[in-house]
Amino acid sequence: MSAAPETLGPSARTREYLSGEHLLLINGERVPAASGDKIEVQDPASEDIVTSVAGAGAEDIDRAVAAARAALKGEWSKLTSYERARLMLKFADEIDANIAQIAELEVLENGLPRMISEFTVAKFGAEFMRYFAGWTNKIHGKTIPVSPMDAANGETLTYTRREPIGVVGAITPWNAPLAMAILKLAPVLATGCTIVLKPAELTPLVALYLGELAHKVGFPPGVINVVPGYGHTAGAALAEHPDVDKISFTGSTAVGKKIIEASTGNLKKVTLELGGKSPFVVFPDADLERVIPGAVRGCFFLQGQNCMASTRLFVHEDVFDNVVEGVAGGVGQMPIGPGLDPNSLLGPLISGDQRSRVMEFVDAGKSSDAELVCGGEALPGRGFFMQPTLFSRTNMDMKIAREEIFGPVLCVQSFSDSELQAVADEANATVYGLSGSVWTRDISVAHKMAAMIDSGQVSINCHAAVDPAVPFGGNKQSGWGREFGEEGLDPYLKTKATTVLF
Repeated sequence: MSAAPETLGPSARTREYLSGEHLLLINGERVPAASGDKIEVQDPASEDIVTSVAGAGAEDIDRAVAAARAALKGEWSKLTSYERARLMLKFADEIDANIAQIAELEVLENGLPRMISEFTVAKFGAEFMRYFAGWTNKIHGKTIPVSPMDAANGETLTYTRREPIGVVGAITPWNAPLAMAILKLAPVLATGCTIVLKPAELTPLVALYLGELAHKVGFPPGVINVVPGYGHTAGAALAEHPDVDKISFTGSTAVGKKIIEASTGNLKKVTLELGGKSPFVVFPDADLERVIPGAVRGCFFLQGQNCMASTRLFVHEDVFDNVVEGVAGGVGQMPIGPGLDPNSLLGPLISGDQRSRVMEFVDAGKSSDAELVCGGEALPGRGFFMQPTLFSRTNMDMKIAREEIFGPVLCVQSFSDSELQAVADEANATVYGLSGSVWTRDISVAHKMAAMIDSGQVSINCHAAVDPAVPFGGNKQSGWGREFGEEGLDPYLKTKATTVLF
């Protein structure tokens, strides 16, 4: 890792923003936490504390939920679908106008490379918001040509309405602060719900900044409330709250199970986007000039801290050595450094604890029969950097191949059986089912294998082909429900049937 230039750092505008006071956003106002607690925000590239934010507790969650409930019945409920869309489009314009500011905040709190942050701000910020703004006037019910038993003596009209589910509690992870917040905000706003957003305590800045932009463009008070806090306090209070109608959670499978338990008090609806261990299956006729960079990007995007990461590479033995050699060469050419360094393609892991956890997996891989091809070490000096790591000759009995690592570790295993089902069985030999990809020039093989992989999303000759219009979510222990696309609206709507007897 090369040393960062001495002049490397945030802009004057960002430094000014960080020097200010970062309070909770409740009912359109910036307010301190009831307890006075603060959460320090650490730059994972330097280990410096860049600022602190108010840390919400149960009392603050109560205030935010009450504000969201009042907004649900107030001015927000009286806006037309077109008016909601206009506000969302203005919000998207503000995101576009502040790309540089949002990207710098995201880099400082998360560590991801700036070029990736700026891409996600545009793609998953502005464009995602615009996509869902287009749905506001297309949420409608149906007329049903039936004669209910109680209305047999007259003519009837039966119709359905799709109504906002109510107050949404959204809990987001630290790995992609902007994208994760927008994935919750956009469908909530499109459907007319209100939201209490609790970002991860490690990365609260972008969520707070988005909340301020939303207030600036004119969303009524209480529609969007942002309450950074710890999971065991603020998160638990939100998940358990009796006046929250729905929880939307993105994070680990273990925490997702706790969310389900907490939701049983009032049987609130729950959607979960959880962990993954995605397969990347390469057949011998695949175009290796696309496979190799695709495998590198698929695994090491966001330093592997990515639920869709293609961390299990299944390669036919005829091209196995070529693929391993090519991936190792590609990994070796990825500059590692602070996200604000324009040359960096790999930033730090989010924290010292996360790096230690990943290194435990790496050590387990080293002590197994797997072959360490490259990487496998934490980098010295400040910042939570580690080498991207490639293990070859792995199998599904190994811890590194079986469990989600959430770090820059790729496991490669070969296959020789021409029977597609055997390959699919290996790809499916995990509790996860989030994403996956198949690489081949044979369109028949491609579609057959895609159908056999038990994942919510499978791509052919590309990986993690996400788009605002394409539904995304997991099977098995990768989650409940879908985000993105028309299906992404369903978790925030409830159906009411009405029958009129003439």
